[in-house]
Amino acid sequence: MSDILETIDIDFVRIPTEIEGSTSEDDIIITHKAIEVINTIRAQNNIPENFYLRIATRGGGCSGMSYNLGFDSELDEMDRTYNAGNLKLVIDAKSLFYLMGVTLDYTEGPHGSGFIFNNPNNMPTCGCNG
Repeated sequence: MSDILETIDIDFVRIPTEIEGSTSEDDIIITHKAIEVINTIRAQNNIPENFYLRIATRGGGCSGMSYNLGFDSELDEMDRTYNAGNLKLVIDAKSLFYLMGVTLDYTEGPHGSGFIFNNPNNMPTCGCNG
């Protein structure tokens, strides 16, 4: 078993939510590929290093949550800050609850490329399975 574990390349950063009662299953995961693309976007757009990457959620109707990424220099008293490698993150308290257990990745393929939020807790809220 240990031989198998030694060959696994861990290609992500695990961010504990630091919420009382949370477990490692509630950690937010960000892949190194996502961090690399975010840092490239920052450099291409001359976004200052003191800006945080803000991750936020909002209700998405019957298809579940909608996720937002953007750079922000303003912090609110309800915001929590985290580090993922050299990336500074900020998440508002309400969004943090919905981001628990989420993996943020970046994918490239024949149908396009983009950031992917994999949320094992996000279930459709209507009968359409949207």
